[in-house]
Amino acid sequence: MAMNHFILYVLDQARSTAFYTEVLGMEPELNAPGMTEFRLSAETILGLMPSTGIERILGSAAGDAAPAAGAARGELYFVVDDPEANHRRAIAAGARELSPLSLRDWGDQVAYSMDPDGYVLAFADRPQTQP
Repeated sequence: MAMNHFILYVLDQARSTAFYTEVLGMEPELNAPGMTEFRLSAETILGLMPSTGIERILGSAAGDAAPAAGAARGELYFVVDDPEANHRRAIAAGARELSPLSLRDWGDQVAYSMDPDGYVLAFADRPQTQP
């Protein structure tokens, strides 16, 4: 795969753009009506599209793309150098804390929060294993 695009359907594109600009600590590469894009790496882009946008593409079969109150819609798992700092930045930007930074069964230290649209944000580090 040459390029990976992950697109989140959001209720308010401007609010979500401001949230992810703060959380990711970067400006979007593209911010136009109907699509915002953040380049996470050379091969990975995170897109934000108004949930009404998917209805335009898929028609009424898309149904209501809005989350049920408090329900998780999906998860973004970020492996970062400082998961605690990233987690705190998400909370400061308006995310709801789900779980503080803790060592998980699979060996990663991970902190979990939920963005305003119901997506779970996981900020993790992978401790170096000793030979």
